[in-house]
Amino acid sequence: MAVIVKKAAAATPPKRVTILGSTGSVGRNTIDLIERDPDSYDVEALTANGSVDVLASQAKRVGARLAVVGDETCFQALKDALAGTGIEAAAGATGIAEAASRPADWVMAAIVGAAGLAPTLTAVRRGAVVALANKECLVCAGPLMMAEIERSRATLLPVDSEHSAIFQVFDFDQRDRVARVILTASGGPFWGETRKTMAGATPAQAVAHPNWSMGAKISVDSATMMNKGLELIEAHYLFEMPEEKLDVLVHPQSIVHSLVEYVDGSVLAQLGSPDMRTPIAYALGWPRRIPAPTPRLDLAKIGALTFEAPDPARFPAIELARAALRDGDAAPTVLNAANEVAVQAFLEKRIGFLHIARIVEETLTRTVAKSFSSLDDVYDADREARAVARALLSASAVSA
Repeated sequence: MAVIVKKAAAATPPKRVTILGSTGSVGRNTIDLIERDPDSYDVEALTANGSVDVLASQAKRVGARLAVVGDETCFQALKDALAGTGIEAAAGATGIAEAASRPADWVMAAIVGAAGLAPTLTAVRRGAVVALANKECLVCAGPLMMAEIERSRATLLPVDSEHSAIFQVFDFDQRDRVARVILTASGGPFWGETRKTMAGATPAQAVAHPNWSMGAKISVDSATMMNKGLELIEAHYLFEMPEEKLDVLVHPQSIVHSLVEYVDGSVLAQLGSPDMRTPIAYALGWPRRIPAPTPRLDLAKIGALTFEAPDPARFPAIELARAALRDGDAAPTVLNAANEVAVQAFLEKRIGFLHIARIVEETLTRTVAKSFSSLDDVYDADREARAVARALLSASAVSA
């Protein structure tokens, strides 16, 4: 009897990865997935803003080649924490740019806010696979980012749960057959509250999201529903959908993460437990699916899924974002900058919760949204909007 000898399959080399923003919630969840299968990943670089202890611990655990802290005053502390490990230490914008330029196959772009724009663009320009967890990159500089992706042949994978869900059920070969893209929203902690109650909301209440564990800034954005407005703008660029084909549904259970409706009436959705490790794992393993330690969905136990239309009277942020998207040019940049200023002021207890949307609206009204052709133009628009927003922070300039 002949013996058939099967040729051994070639071993798949580890995927070389960099995490920009490794100490935030998305970064920590990415580290968690990598540590569960360490042989599959070779970590090139990790960056953080100022969380030296967490960054150093992460770098040592995953064997990163480079660790960078954005706050230059923390450089010596990071260098001391990594002494004797062989891990390089760096600091400041130059160090973060270095991390983004390192030869990683896959880059997690998870630096919060407009600060993540330059390093993400650096990773894009060298043609990397970029897992995008920073929606502000497309909100602030969508046309520039998409043009660079086209030029460099980089791959952009959405990590936001909503955009990951759309990506998984969107037929890119029949984009013209898509009738609507529907993003779902939990409604945040104040969905059932009156404006009077919301006016007295504290930062602690605003960051207490009922379903998701997120950082303070994005939690406040969820509470105002500005996050959904920013996600509409992001979806416009990711899926080349016009504003009128983008919709929002409030879905308090956070089980259906988004939906795509086609011209034949079919509606495809992606469902899962509200755990960011699911969309992160999808991006980390792409184009293959990899295991994730997320709670398995038990629809029988959940029993019912409900949906409601957004309430523009109590949550005006979505319409502000729609208006900025329609106005185009730098209007979305202005929207994002004003929101970042207002959210920070709220977290510092300098303004009330309802003042956030008002400051954004007033900033949009008082700022001329210029066209832009370079990253410097984006930064100019961002700086101007922040200056206007800061001038509005006095109680006499805004009213709830």
